[in-house]
Amino acid sequence: MKSFLSATLSTRRVAVLALASATLLAAGAAQAQAALDNILKSKTLKVAVPTDYPPYGSVDRTMTPIGLDVEMAQLIASKLGVKVELVPVTSANRIPYLQTKKADLVISTLGKNPEREKVIDFSSAYAPFFQAVYAAKSMKLASFADMAGKTVAVTRGAMEDQELNKVAPPNVDYRRFEDNNATIAAFVAGQTQTIATSAAVAGDMLAKNPKVSAEFKLLLKDSPCFVGIAKNETALKTRVNEIIAAAKKDGTLDAMSKKWLGKAAGDLPA
Repeated sequence: MKSFLSATLSTRRVAVLALASATLLAAGAAQAQAALDNILKSKTLKVAVPTDYPPYGSVDRTMTPIGLDVEMAQLIASKLGVKVELVPVTSANRIPYLQTKKADLVISTLGKNPEREKVIDFSSAYAPFFQAVYAAKSMKLASFADMAGKTVAVTRGAMEDQELNKVAPPNVDYRRFEDNNATIAAFVAGQTQTIATSAAVAGDMLAKNPKVSAEFKLLLKDSPCFVGIAKNETALKTRVNEIIAAAKKDGTLDAMSKKWLGKAAGDLPA
């Protein structure tokens, strides 16, 4: 009899523990889905953005954040009907800010890769990030073959230097410099006919040197930007993706990209 009672109590104990565990898991799942509700309740969207990486994110003379990523943060907040709180971050701390709830979203030239997908979720792509060849608007560069015999400014060892070597004709005249500032200075001064650089560097160059009248010509490598979202925040992710899809359809993403990068966003991955 004693053995029977003991077994019965043990079975009940297991059942109670199982029920408690299930309740905790359900509560945890509900809490994990609370981000969108909390944003709408507080009427504030906290977005991690860069402020040292123009044209995606920087500050103007009044120390007001500006850039493509900043504009994207403002767009999402406006569509949610809340105010935006911009949280300056670096490449190193942007994901930890999301994980520790210092930010609801990360909009900071964030590329998607398997390692990052283990710890955060991603929206659809909202903007291009690329390396490309730029030249004067009057210069015809329809293909890399058209670069034959032309001079190109490029930063030594940079990704664009490596990518251009793969596709350019052998008789391209490379003028390699030790940093981006020297590369830009050479092109702006007319020392080279073309420049191979990243969208970020080119966007800043075009904004500061409008008289150069340069434009995007040839794509070298594309690595789109995604919005970073905390793991398992499905409701928030779905809403962000809806906003991005609508902005893509009505031309807003193309307009933002042209404004800041000199090139339309084009066909971005979902």
